Formats: sequence, structure tokens, C-alpha cells
Amino acid sequence: MKKVILLFFALLITVSGYSQGVLSLFTRSQEFLKAMEQEKFQEAQGFFDESVKSKISPENLQTIWTTLTTNYGKYVGMDVVQSKAEGDYFTVAVDAEFEKDTQGFLLVFNKGEKLMGLFPRQVNKVSAYVKPAYVDTTAFKEKEVYIVTPGHSLVGLLTTPAKGTNFPIVVFLHGSGPSDMDETVGPNKPFKDLAAGLASKGIASIRYVKRTLAYSGDFNKAFTVKEEVMDDALAAVALAKNTPGVDKSKIFVFGHSMGGMLAPKLAIQAPEIKGIVIAAAPARKLTDLIEEQNKNSVAQAKDTTGNLQKQLDEVLKETAKTRFTTLGKMKPDSVILGLPASYWADLNQYDQVATAKKLVKQKIFVVQGAFDFQIAQQDFDLWKAGLSKKSNVSFKLYPDLNHLFIPQKEKGDMSQYAIPGSVSGVLVEDVANWIKAK
Repeated sequence: MKKVILLFFALLITVSGYSQGVLSLFTRSQEFLKAMEQEKFQEAQGFFDESVKSKISPENLQTIWTTLTTNYGKYVGMDVVQSKAEGDYFTVAVDAEFEKDTQGFLLVFNKGEKLMGLFPRQVNKVSAYVKPAYVDTTAFKEKEVYIVTPGHSLVGLLTTPAKGTNFPIVVFLHGSGPSDMDETVGPNKPFKDLAAGLASKGIASIRYVKRTLAYSGDFNKAFTVKEEVMDDALAAVALAKNTPGVDKSKIFVFGHSMGGMLAPKLAIQAPEIKGIVIAAAPARKLTDLIEEQNKNSVAQAKDTTGNLQKQLDEVLKETAKTRFTTLGKMKPDSVILGLPASYWADLNQYDQVATAKKLVKQKIFVVQGAFDFQIAQQDFDLWKAGLSKKSNVSFKLYPDLNHLFIPQKEKGDMSQYAIPGSVSGVLVEDVANWIKAK
């Protein structure tokens, strides 16, 4: 029976692309490769720990780099693929992009952020992240930041335009499930695309590791969306407000999937927010989505034995148990369909469309991809039906985009997420223009 339960909150569960608190090593990796590119091999040797310097001379590094550039052409840039803590060491896997090809490296750092080793690694070209064509890396800079709440510190990235001041800033709000700051799904990184795309157009942003990934142990007991999302989102908005160069009157939130569902709630609690983007967000109850996804799964399976239908009937009996708004005699930590009763009661009391209706001064942009197989167009239509009479709300349905806002040729299924793609440049342009509009 469990095999056909396609829980909404699990659909975008990702494996973290990197560990909490090692972003400074990314900068070290970039600086090392930059020194190599500039042929400052003595400086590059300085990145290594004293214990290994004698084994890696500037001449060795020069030979390595000359071989690379001879075979692959001019160095273009690097992308971090993964990091991992290995006892007293940290490994950072990067893909170094050259004009003709990409070479993978594994950089091993000690706790003093000194290199202990540099090793070649094979690039998995099928799953490599693809930088969007609309991104201008010279137009922005990134800085490690932390979203701090009592007992928690979430690593994040502040992306700001390289020039100018008084720029707008966007806080990204994740979809459901544990997620890294890029909202990585396979080789795709929607929030990274959006942050870089918007920064290329003069708009800053903050994205951060979700608490359910960094502090997974906190969620083995009773909790609600307050602990899962809201506390950290409010802290991120406060950080955005106090970021140098930001126009404090132009703080926006881009909420994707469940993040979009909760964006109106955040806008009520943080009235300093100028506007919210509700992106591919459910307008219905979580239970409705779970039931719909299970029904679709059974229909697509085309089972002629009737066994899946019987299993579906059992699943629907279980999902029906989640339709409550008060706990009654239930314990808050009682688990129903993988979530505590406290979570169901809290979420079932929340009406996202009605909450969005209460927003008068803050503007709203509702966007959806017609090829989204996770959140149906029905939800977009419900948002539109509930909010279309409000002058502060705009809507756009993109005919060829999926749940990650990546262009597709058909609606498809989860296998789409294994194929590298980029968030639509049209969407990025639309969001940027909406943010900048008066």
C-alpha cells in the first residue's frame, strides 16, 4: 500500500548538494582556481597546508594547468557539485569548466581551510548543472550569510548586484521537504538560476538551507509550519531589511510550491514585505493533493488486475483521517501519513487564498506552468478565481513550463527532473519587471 502513496511533501525531497557551514570552502576553491588561471602558481601553492607543500611545488601546479589549458582551452569558471565532511577533513567536489570541456576535481581541506590534496574526478555529464544563458556572472557577487533563530543557524547566500545601491531584494521560500538553498532536484537548481538571473538584472536575493535538512532531528516530534518554515522565513526577511545597499521598501518573497502556499501567511506576519510571488503553489488542502496524486498514479499505471484500485481505496481511507482542524484527544506527535497530528491540524486551519485576499498594500504575482504534473492548473484557476478582482494581483500561466519552471515539450513525470535544464528566461524577465514596476 505504501508504494502508491505519493505524498506531496515528499515530492521535492532532495539530497543536499553540500553540507551546513562549508560555504567558505567554496570561496577558497574558487580563489585557488582563480590563482591557477592567472598563472600565480606560487600563490596557488600557498593554499596548501605546510605538511604537503613540499610535495606540490609551483612547478607541479604549472604543469597541471598547462596540460589542462592545452587540452581543454581557456578556463571559464567552476561549479560546486557537492561537499562532504570526512572526519577531520572536508571534501569539495567541483566541475571546472573550460572552453572545450569540463574537468572534475576533488579538493580536500583541513579544519584550517588549507588544502591537503587535489585530485581529478570524473564528471557526470548527464547530471551536471547547466548555467542559464541569461546569467551574467560579472554583474553580481555572493556572500555567505546565516539565518539565525533561537537554537538554529542556517547557512545561506546573499546575492547582490556588483554595482549600485538601493536595489530590491528577494527572499526565496522553499517547496516541501528537506531542501538545500538552491532547491536542488537532480542536476537542476531553480533557486540558483533565479538568484543569478535576477541579480543579472540588478535585484538582490537571499536563499538558505531549509531547517528540515540542516536540523532533521528537530522533526521527529510534534511541529507545525511555524518551526518548518515561518520562523526562518521571518528571520530571512529581517536580514534582507538590514542588508547594506538594499531599498528597505522593496523586499519581496518568491515562494515556490509549498513556499508559495505559505507566502501570504508570511506577508501578513511581515507587513514590510512589498510583494510576494506565488509560484506553482497549491490553492487546495494538502489532503486533496495527496488524493489527487494517488489517483493519477493509479490511472497512469493502467492496471487491469484491479489490485492497484484496491490499494488506492485503502489509501483514501487513510488520507481521510487527516481531515481535521483540532486535535481533540489526539496527541500532537501522533503520526498520520508521515506527519504529526499537530502539523495536520495547523495546516488544515489555514486558507491560503483567503489569507491572500487580506493583503491590500502588498502586491501579488501568481505564476504557474501548464506542464506542471505536481500542482494542477486547477490550483492556478482557484487562485485566479479568488484574487482576480483585486487590483494588486497579477497572473501568468506559462504553457510550456513544469513545476520547476523549466521548459518542456510535454507534461511528463518525475523523470524530467533527472535532465539538466534552466528556469525559463521569460519567467525571470517577468518576475524582474514585476519587481521593478511601481
